[in-house]
Amino acid sequence: MFDIFHTFSILSSPVKIFEGISTPKGLDSWWTLKSEGKPDPGSTYVLYFGPEYNWKAIVTKHTAGKEFELEMTEAEPQWIGSKIGFSLNKKSANTTEVSFYHKGWPEDSENYRVSNYCWAMYLRILKRYIEFGEQVPYEKRLSV
Repeated sequence: MFDIFHTFSILSSPVKIFEGISTPKGLDSWWTLKSEGKPDPGSTYVLYFGPEYNWKAIVTKHTAGKEFELEMTEAEPQWIGSKIGFSLNKKSANTTEVSFYHKGWPEDSENYRVSNYCWAMYLRILKRYIEFGEQVPYEKRLSV
């Protein structure tokens, strides 16, 4: 199996970041075009990226302010069964370290490599959204 990892700091509290990574409003601000779901263990999220990309995931980890994980159940074949997660670690009064992963890729493919790059771009938008309230229109997120 192949995995993607990114670690970075955000100038914010774990509580605010957790809202950004685990709620539909938060996810729609930096990753999805539209999402639905509740950040409760066992709950299903609908992750909509466009007509051909209406995916689903199950919440497999949820510790408020600390960790959140989704297991992909309906998506591109290589994404099914993979897990997307975040761990948050408060480093100082105004800084939180974010450890992101996308684990369980079946092979080192073009999709894996492109997704690794795209995750870095999306996580940069998450950081800007949390720190500055920036909102990038969905169609421009991978070009900013």
